Amino acid sequence: MSSPPTYPSIRISGCWALGAEGSSAEALDRLLPPVGAGRAPRKRTTSQCKSEPPLLRTSKRTIYTAGRPPWYNEHGTQSKEAFAIGLGGGSASGKTTVARMIIEALDVPWVVLLSMDSFYKVLTRQQQEQAALNNYNFDHPDAFDFDLIVSTLQKLKQGKSVKVPVYDFTTHSRKKDWKTLYGANVIIFEGIMAFADKTLLELLDMKIFVDTDSDIRLVRRLRRDISERGRDIAGVIKQYNKFVKPAFDQYIQPTMRLADIVVPRGSGNTVAIDLIVQHVHSQLEERKLRWDMAALASAHQCHPLPQTLSVLKSTPQVRGMHTIIRDKETSRDEFIFYSKRLMRLLIEHALSFLPFQDCVVQTPQGQDYAGKCYAGKQITGVSILRAGETMEPALRAVCKDVRIGTILIQTNQLTGEPELHYLRLPKDISDDHVILMDCTVSTGAAAMMAVRVLLDHDVPEDKIFLLSLLMAEMGVHSVAYAFPRVRIITTAVDKRVNDLFRIIPGIGNFGDRYFGTDAVPDGSDEEEVASMG
Repeated sequence: MSSPPTYPSIRISGCWALGAEGSSAEALDRLLPPVGAGRAPRKRTTSQCKSEPPLLRTSKRTIYTAGRPPWYNEHGTQSKEAFAIGLGGGSASGKTTVARMIIEALDVPWVVLLSMDSFYKVLTRQQQEQAALNNYNFDHPDAFDFDLIVSTLQKLKQGKSVKVPVYDFTTHSRKKDWKTLYGANVIIFEGIMAFADKTLLELLDMKIFVDTDSDIRLVRRLRRDISERGRDIAGVIKQYNKFVKPAFDQYIQPTMRLADIVVPRGSGNTVAIDLIVQHVHSQLEERKLRWDMAALASAHQCHPLPQTLSVLKSTPQVRGMHTIIRDKETSRDEFIFYSKRLMRLLIEHALSFLPFQDCVVQTPQGQDYAGKCYAGKQITGVSILRAGETMEPALRAVCKDVRIGTILIQTNQLTGEPELHYLRLPKDISDDHVILMDCTVSTGAAAMMAVRVLLDHDVPEDKIFLLSLLMAEMGVHSVAYAFPRVRIITTAVDKRVNDLFRIIPGIGNFGDRYFGTDAVPDGSDEEEVASMG
């Protein structure tokens, strides 16, 4: 692994002296705003590790109002890793506040805040008893699970989904349910020992040390531990003198020299934070992918259709149903009825590609019957909203107790790129065969994004089945080129896509025709370019 870059133009000299002069002469009570004034104090008894994108919450869904653009190239692989920022400093120095100010100032979606507090080791019974008496050193490097920190950060940088423990400071233990994090363009990792491990340091693209006066940190720690963690003042001071201050002097303060930027006075140093934000913006601009849909359209012209494609046999019955749903004069009721019939046939056809093994059962007549049974663990359906969810009833009708997940992908009207807005997947989906459903696929851009999401959640590529009522050859080629082991199953493939990326001859906008909504002017008929409907 190559060494992370340094930033000589904004190193300590660029932030060290920003407004620092005279701060030590001010009275402690003037440096610290009273509780209840200004920014509200943190109220938590568990570790915090969560994504911080703009949100729109409804009664059933949480929608990311700023979608995540593609984080992978036309080959389906991640082109550049997420940008990782390390925030170090003493206990109660204001690291989390600085992190949130950076997130707010960045104003970009899909920023993950990862707290080192989540990675305290599981304590033995003896250590639990010591912790209850304030005799366990939580400020020593040995208190943290660095192996888990490194593996978690590596997976996040690679765009993977990760599970992060939630630490309960009241009971000094990890909670049973871990938190899932996914979708990081920027990762902010904060903690007192953020720079204490060599392997961890190599994963950080920028290292920031928050330098706050020790008296201020002590007062903040007193307030926090007494009001939020149920400790008494004598215990807090005992722990501070016995563990916190010696650990800072021995392990934390020396790591200041490893930082690219030192921020004196923490969140009060807005000039330093502005410099950090400007640099991160420039890094994100350099890493930004730009999709050329025209190039994608012409890349696979004249190529034979891939062997991973399976098209439902075009019997007179199937051809007749296609005639009805393609006819622009077909009523909405008839369109829905015959679309549902095709969906049922499509899913029944797709199930024949699942793995089966020999098995023997006994009939009511007491005779053995040599048959077949499903050889996998479970089947999960994932619909690409909105049109994909119309296929869910057909899947439920033929797969008992099937689990369902949803993904919302929309096209950015300015860039033409697909963007991920919403995601809900069942737990442990990596063990399942996944049926990915969308009613039409023209360019394949959204289907590629949905497959990439599943791969990031550790679903094996050969366990993903992409189902669509109608596909364009361009979309088939795009998905198969990026993900050659994904099985593509459809009822028909049309030859062309026009300049507006509509399938020709096509079916129109499936979602608008099915749900009875008005079509968007000049919009694609591809339901990958989803709307909420």
